[in-house]
Amino acid sequence: MKRTLSTLLISLLVSAFVSCQGQDQKASAVKTEATLSLPPGDTVSGLGKDMDCILQDRKGHYWFASNGEGVYRYDGKTLLHLTDKEGLCSNFVLSIQEDADGQLWFSTRDGVCSYNGVAFTNRTRQIENAPAGKLHYTRGGLFFNRRNGMCYYDGRNFTGFTIHPAQYIPSSSDMNRPYSVYSTLADRAGNVWFGTQEKGVCRYDGNMFTFFTEEGLDLAAVRTLFQDREGTIWAGNNGAGVFRFNGRSFENFTDRMGLGNRDFLKRLKGKEGTLARPWTINEDREGHLWIGTIDAGAWMYDGKNLRHYTATDGLSGEAVWTIYKDRKGELWFIVNGETVLTLNGTSFTEFEFH
Repeated sequence: MKRTLSTLLISLLVSAFVSCQGQDQKASAVKTEATLSLPPGDTVSGLGKDMDCILQDRKGHYWFASNGEGVYRYDGKTLLHLTDKEGLCSNFVLSIQEDADGQLWFSTRDGVCSYNGVAFTNRTRQIENAPAGKLHYTRGGLFFNRRNGMCYYDGRNFTGFTIHPAQYIPSSSDMNRPYSVYSTLADRAGNVWFGTQEKGVCRYDGNMFTFFTEEGLDLAAVRTLFQDREGTIWAGNNGAGVFRFNGRSFENFTDRMGLGNRDFLKRLKGKEGTLARPWTINEDREGHLWIGTIDAGAWMYDGKNLRHYTATDGLSGEAVWTIYKDRKGELWFIVNGETVLTLNGTSFTEFEFH
């Protein structure tokens, strides 16, 4: 009888120990899962300064990049701040892209790194040392700048290529790079368009590169490229204005609207009320084109008329760094590098993180 009671007691103790151990393992698993669902970083209440781009990832999270203070991730509830402390290769972030596998790629002043939701991986050497080859674009591929050329990533392999003519040899003593790429667009027909520093717009159709330099398109850097819902290609030149592609060549839309400012190209002098320095282009749910300038607010074009928006219309500033459209079709504006606004019809609301 005593042996039976002792055996029973030991069994109960072992059972209790196993049960507690199982609960601990389950709790540990839940904790680990919760930890992995949030990336490392500091929880903050607002964005920093010099914000220059936005991206909404496939999970619906918004990412905001700062040219000096790293990146911020907002999931609708929590705003996290990630910097080089968490493995970002530089706090000076210039652009964000997402690949077909859902990895994010951050192009920075000091290189390029990818992020898989848990950790950053520095990809700079892979991009700089990518073997030269012909560009074979497939939808969803990513483009990166590198010294004297470009790099293309198709999801598996990196390929280096140049858009300049074979006879062009960059000078080692002159840092001016007229073929440097400031913007890239893959259109719905599979063509890839490159906005250059001083060589206008270059189109790659899968076989050859064609340059468009008409009407002052090559007078300054092409900062932005956009294809609207009708299929029209738009280009924004920092000084010569907005250009529209008619299927054969680019027309200077800004000059035709009487909104140019050639004094900027001659004397680097800005002018209020002009459409000479477009920085970003997008369109709203109705198909209206929105153009953000770096010195004269935003413009909305409905296909017939232009309407100008400035600080007096609630824009909060004249320098529109980014106009981004999220998955719901809502437009986001970064103004003066500090304020994030959303558009409701034709009115602007400053976004609050909470």
